[in-house]
Amino acid sequence: MSKTVLITGASKGIGRELTILFAREGYDLVLVARSKELLMDLGKKLTKKYMTNITILEKDLTLKDAPAEIYNELKDRKIDILVNNAGFGDYMEFLHSDWDKQAAMIQLNVTALMHMTRLFLPDMHKRKEGRILNLASTAAFLPGPNMSVYYASKAAVLSFSQALSKELESSGITVTALCPGPTATNFEDAAGLMNSRLFHSLKVAGAREVAAYGYKALMKGKPVAVQGIGNKLLVLGIKISPRGIALNMINQIQSKLRSGKPAKEQIK
Repeated sequence: MSKTVLITGASKGIGRELTILFAREGYDLVLVARSKELLMDLGKKLTKKYMTNITILEKDLTLKDAPAEIYNELKDRKIDILVNNAGFGDYMEFLHSDWDKQAAMIQLNVTALMHMTRLFLPDMHKRKEGRILNLASTAAFLPGPNMSVYYASKAAVLSFSQALSKELESSGITVTALCPGPTATNFEDAAGLMNSRLFHSLKVAGAREVAAYGYKALMKGKPVAVQGIGNKLLVLGIKISPRGIALNMINQIQSKLRSGKPAKEQIK
């Protein structure tokens, strides 16, 4: 009997690449995103190529009731793997930021992720098996000036995932926090990051590369998975450097190359 994976933010970027990877590995798929059209197009291609069973749910996880709606539609199905991938960022000084956008970011990046986990975890616990992959970031390891709420949201994801992994270490359930660095998806344009030094001074990984690394880490049950040698060294440097020096370094990386307004965010 095929196993089923539920992936949020499945229509673009890392979520899309994870969807393709799981389809290739023979999993049945439940795909969640705001764009039904993109999901339908992806679903048709994967069904034709891999003969996998696909369920598509058009949901906006910035809305507080969306996780419960998803669970209620799937409560009679066995979800073996939960991938909390959906998220977005915003490149803007907090003083000048749009609070509604920041609140939506917290709702999606943190609250919805935790709510989805809380809803689907009890069924996994009863079966004494399951896997959870949460998309964090190298941003989780330090505050990020000009993206303060985004960095804080990813720190919350990492902390939550590590704590949950410890709680569940004898349960048959694994929790993995995937921590990529800059990745070539729609994210950088959506967050307005093409105006920062981040995507000009650091090596940018491909979404397929990050997804493949995350999949392997998930299957190995690694609690924290930092993708890429450069990112591992960056995280190590952050850990051993005085806090002020590390913060100044991130501030420099996050600084603007030129003036410009952030692009309108697009949720994956």
